[in-house]
Amino acid sequence: MAKKEQLDDETLALIHWCIEVEHHLVAGGATQKQAQEHIEEQVEWFTDMFYEGLTPEQAAKEALA
Repeated sequence: MAKKEQLDDETLALIHWCIEVEHHLVAGGATQKQAQEHIEEQVEWFTDMFYEGLTPEQAAKEALA
């Protein structure tokens, strides 16, 4: 049986933040698939925004601009 990897609190916070960004991107007109793909393709950029303290809504606005 495979051993489950434990994620640290910071990684979990980033994941939850990205999920919120996804919701804002969808509200802005993207499909869920488009939002997910954009976050995956630009993961470093979104990670930087997370650590810079942007809210998910602010990050989505940056992405939609």
